[in-house]
Amino acid sequence: MSLTEEEAACQLLEVVPILAREIRSEMRNRSSPDLTVPQFRALNFVNRKVGCSLFEVADHLGLTAPSTCRLIDGLISRGMMTREDCQADRRRLRLTVTQRGQNILEASRQGTLAHLAEKLSNITIDEREVVIKAMKTLQSIFTNNPETGSVVK
Repeated sequence: MSLTEEEAACQLLEVVPILAREIRSEMRNRSSPDLTVPQFRALNFVNRKVGCSLFEVADHLGLTAPSTCRLIDGLISRGMMTREDCQADRRRLRLTVTQRGQNILEASRQGTLAHLAEKLSNITIDEREVVIKAMKTLQSIFTNNPETGSVVK
């Protein structure tokens, strides 16, 4: 069976949002119960982009700077994040996730991994190998990183 690039792209457009929604839902469900979805998303973003600015978080969340500032202040007051002045530009703040915040994210991540592994336990080993090969191929295509490997044909 020979698929065109358009057919493969169409399949990506159908499946990736479903998978992303499943992962987001599990991550949120397994985070701290007193953490709102925007707080969880902010914590996760800052953890991925260590030292990012308030404006980068606001852009990621689609919120105004004042709203994001209140959200970040809440995370800081609960010991999940810190802020420090940037040496190069005093008008800019650098945000960092604390160990407590990282622990919350890691618990959420581990629970989500267990959930996904359970879902994948319902397919054969050969099918799981196809999934892994496809994920590695997609990673190499979309990261533009030669170290992730070449495209599998």
